[in-house]
Amino acid sequence: MRVKILILHGPNLNLLGQREPGVYGTLTLAAINERLEQDAAELQVAIDCRQSNHEGTLIDWIHEALGQFDGLVINPGGYTHTSVAIRDAIAGVAIPTVEVHLSNIHKRESFRHHSYIAPVAIGQISGFGPESYRLGLRALVTQLRSSK
Repeated sequence: MRVKILILHGPNLNLLGQREPGVYGTLTLAAINERLEQDAAELQVAIDCRQSNHEGTLIDWIHEALGQFDGLVINPGGYTHTSVAIRDAIAGVAIPTVEVHLSNIHKRESFRHHSYIAPVAIGQISGFGPESYRLGLRALVTQLRSSK
């Protein structure tokens, strides 16, 4: 059976390519998803990429992932630092999760240094731009395959 990974992009990531390119780069979200699709084909896994600016929608998708997906890659955006609810949703479904960020959140404003998601994730990758997603996907697939 094929490994299935849900990839969630949080708030404002729909603006990639135009939003603060000095921080987030010039690649659009569509281009990032296209690269992830290529990686998924190479890794022989299925992915489903989704983006929402709404906390509740992200939580609903995490809940729906239970029994449907083997793992989760999430860039919670600003919710990283504020959402106990997203943290609780990830803990509640207990799906192996990798948290990713385009920028190095630990080199930015102090309020970005804390992640509510990190304690319920198997790992966190930040600071490598769009490669953070690709590294996160590969790390998650490796982890899932080694635990079987």
